[in-house]
Amino acid sequence: MLVFDCSDEGQRAAGLDAAADAVRRGRLVVLPTDTLYGLGADAFDRDAVAGLLAAKGRGRDMPVPVLVGSWRTLDGLAEQVTGQIRDLMRAFWPGGLTLVINHAPSLRWDLGDARGTVAVRMPLHPVALELLARTGPMAVSSANISGRPAATDAQDAMMQLGGAAEVYLDGGPTPVGTASTILDCTGPVPVVVREGAVGLAALRSVLPLVQEPARR
Repeated sequence: MLVFDCSDEGQRAAGLDAAADAVRRGRLVVLPTDTLYGLGADAFDRDAVAGLLAAKGRGRDMPVPVLVGSWRTLDGLAEQVTGQIRDLMRAFWPGGLTLVINHAPSLRWDLGDARGTVAVRMPLHPVALELLARTGPMAVSSANISGRPAATDAQDAMMQLGGAAEVYLDGGPTPVGTASTILDCTGPVPVVVREGAVGLAALRSVLPLVQEPARR
């Protein structure tokens, strides 16, 4: 297990090299994002994604989201990038909004029982974006054991995950500390799946017809 303090320029550079190499070899890494710390793997490596789910104690019924490093990346992942999706990207990416979209049928990945969809976000964190620029899309879930509080700093992630991750990039406490908002954009009217870092009022300022999550 390698830990790098990303507040130090030399360690940050070495940590990004080590993390990118680990991802290429199918290993897991922990990285900071603007919302929470994430446990990440190559999105197109089925074994690595399965290892991520196992490390968290999480089932395939909860598919792993994907982080991207640029808007352009979504064009290669989505079946269709609608005008609504582009409006949301312009308003909230990079940032705390995860978009659930229908992924391109040609993609041969296995993120869990996603039924042809994928949850995608572009994070607002320089370390995460630098890593994604090197690796391409990463499958990233919150860096915690399923059912336990999500990690907002590297130390908490290490306490929960230990040697399950080969590399830890310590970017200090996360600036938001709240999970992203998840918005289902697979239908004609976007629906909030999980309320989080981006509020309903902000979403409706861009798309007035956004629906609230169903109350149980």
